[in-house]
Amino acid sequence: MNDDQTNPRVIALWSAPRARSTAFFRSMVERGDLTTLHEPFGNLADFGETTVDGGAVRSDQELIEAMRELSARQQVFFKDTTDHRYPWVLEDRRFLREARHTFLIRRPDEIAASFYALQENMTAKDIGLEQLHELYRAVCENGERPVVLNSDDVVRRPAETLAAYCAEVGLPPRPEALNWQPGKRTEWQRTDRWHTEVSDSSGFTTKTTEYAATVHNNTMLAEFSARHEPFYQALLKECLVVA
Repeated sequence: MNDDQTNPRVIALWSAPRARSTAFFRSMVERGDLTTLHEPFGNLADFGETTVDGGAVRSDQELIEAMRELSARQQVFFKDTTDHRYPWVLEDRRFLREARHTFLIRRPDEIAASFYALQENMTAKDIGLEQLHELYRAVCENGERPVVLNSDDVVRRPAETLAAYCAEVGLPPRPEALNWQPGKRTEWQRTDRWHTEVSDSSGFTTKTTEYAATVHNNTMLAEFSARHEPFYQALLKECLVVA
């Protein structure tokens, strides 16, 4: 990694869970000019290890160093979700400064319904927006002002939103990367059930899902959503305006 933010060697997409981040990641894979890592910090938290450049990594510190070494050879893009909190990232001022950190948000009531449909024993932290906002503040205090995207823009206006994002992070536009071949990816094999919609898709879609449990009929989900609403509103004010 280096300090030239016009051409950052590592681009991070930090996302709230269930915010269409895997579709965004799939588009970045389709570009073909990036080394892409799918939820490496999340893999460490959930499984105790992740893979970078063919090697096993077993700590956040090792992961950051591995990405730093890898980025010397090719530009790296990774995405992670903030249903976990990542203390080592928050404390690593060099990493906060060197990487180009970007953020993806979604309404907490929508996250709550989508997450609960897959994991009924979820907790309030799983909405992820409080942790996302904490990380956003840490980046603001130590590095360049982050790019924040609204996931509604990503699915409703993917061409314009991805073009604006690429301009902000110093990537050349690749309109052909808005579409891909459907199929499962080895990157998310261990968490496949969370990514079935992207595996079945060939591009960004505005398809909506009707959930049995929502904030309107489930008190727990309503409480979880309300807790994260202030953090969502704070990040919403920072969103990139897509023309």
